[in-house]
Amino acid sequence: MTSASLPDGLEAVLVTDPDDERVRDYTALTDVALRRRREVAEGLFIAEGEKVIGRALRAGYRPRSVLVSPARLAGVPAAMAAAGPPPVYVAGPDVLAAITGFEVHRGALAAMARRPERAAADVLATARRVLVLEDLVSHTNLGAVFRSAAGLGMDAVLLSPRCADPLYRRSVRVSMGEVFAVPYARLEPWPAAIETLGAAGFTTLALTPAADASDLSGLTPAPGERYAVLLGSEGPGLTDGALALAQARVRIPMAHGVDSLNVAATAAIACYVLGGRPEPAPAPEPAPEPEPGPAASGAA
Repeated sequence: MTSASLPDGLEAVLVTDPDDERVRDYTALTDVALRRRREVAEGLFIAEGEKVIGRALRAGYRPRSVLVSPARLAGVPAAMAAAGPPPVYVAGPDVLAAITGFEVHRGALAAMARRPERAAADVLATARRVLVLEDLVSHTNLGAVFRSAAGLGMDAVLLSPRCADPLYRRSVRVSMGEVFAVPYARLEPWPAAIETLGAAGFTTLALTPAADASDLSGLTPAPGERYAVLLGSEGPGLTDGALALAQARVRIPMAHGVDSLNVAATAAIACYVLGGRPEPAPAPEPAPEPEPGPAASGAA
């Protein structure tokens, strides 16, 4: 098959059979239970869409292969050529849908190799602002939390053992690839390991709608202070065990009798209040005054 539409160094391989073993990484992408078992066990994850694939490459993840529709060949990132290069499998819309289980509107998928999981202590070593998530099971919420963490200056995310997989396709897509930008690790044993955050110099804040909690907006973190913000699962919130181990409880005051916000929205507000602020761009220096020129000598 012609590779004229691909970046130099890549070669297209036509796939016409949905059962082709070469595209096994992409089968049944909508079967959440199956993919959760397979992807971690087989050391892979799926990046969907050209922008997300590009971000995975820039973050240093190694591509195993690419699966793309003919119309989107030109959108395969040129950086793929320096990463192996991996095989680029091309399939028509019907074959793509049969392989993946859905219509691939974003045109391109890439199977990427996972990295070894990081230890929480390594992630915390240089962090000052951290989100700690207890039992978030929605991949959509998890992706949104990572996007807020990246965009609003948090340094790391810690996950309880039962949290969803940040590298699951939906989490990666909702985060727009920002799961690659924020270091994360599992925090175990749970919830006892929360105490290790205090020992590492973090003030642990549990977000709760309880009326006796302090107003989150009243916090004025100093640049050198270290904070870890605990957020609970969709619906029940933080467990009693996690709440008991936090050093302080904070809340977002609500109006009109609303109890609380979605955990992703709550995380965004907490990130804005406590996250690091980007350094303001320096003001441009004023242009130097022009040197006085020679005086005019006579009229025209």
